[in-house]
Amino acid sequence: MDVIDPENPVPKYLQICQWVDDMIGSGRFAVGEKLPSEVELARMCDVNRNTLRQAMTELVSRGKVKKVQGVGSFVRKEEPSIELRHDLKRIASFKDYFGNAPLAEKTIVIEMEERVVDKQIAEQLVLGAERKVQFLGRLRTANGSPFIYEESHLPLNIFRDLTVEEASGSLYRLMTKKFNIRLTKSHQVIRAVNLSKRISTMFNLPEGSAGLLMKNITYDSTNTPVELLFSYCRGDKYVLELDLGEYQAPDDE
Repeated sequence: MDVIDPENPVPKYLQICQWVDDMIGSGRFAVGEKLPSEVELARMCDVNRNTLRQAMTELVSRGKVKKVQGVGSFVRKEEPSIELRHDLKRIASFKDYFGNAPLAEKTIVIEMEERVVDKQIAEQLVLGAERKVQFLGRLRTANGSPFIYEESHLPLNIFRDLTVEEASGSLYRLMTKKFNIRLTKSHQVIRAVNLSKRISTMFNLPEGSAGLLMKNITYDSTNTPVELLFSYCRGDKYVLELDLGEYQAPDDE
């Protein structure tokens, strides 16, 4: 089996990270063991040295690998796994879903382009006749693990000048700080789905794996929609958390 899947939209260096992680999980690379040299790993993965080095730098930042100067790279003890806990009481950013858990959060912009959307999306965003949006496809990761793939539709008249670098951070923070938008409410619908091949590949899961699809329409202080967001969450890492009120027994008839 090839390490790199050319049809996978996830960058090559992250695919290498996942492969190394899988090799560690299966025991092929044991904790404390010295990994093959970068030259050998580049050959095994069929990539150039720069791509391999980028992957190794990422693995070091995740705490998966430790480099010893002049000796080589070694497998480190794996940290406990984390889950994404979704609270429905307020608008929250990706990082908020993990509470106080220590994590290295990263957002990878898979796709960004201006688009003309269909009538249904245009009506939900109140776009008018032109129906133009800034489309963003982003993969959200924590401690190196992919958790969510997001597709954001943003009114182009507001977000035309958005850059890829800006889109690699928190959109909600950007809306608030740069665009001076006060996010006052969000309407959310959540349903269970079987992940398509395209999305399950980003999560390194089999096609048809269980997931959740969250549809959000977020509004500003004038009750105008500023984002239509479709979030695909992997089912094995997602926890829905609710606080429920007191039970009220019905009156006896």
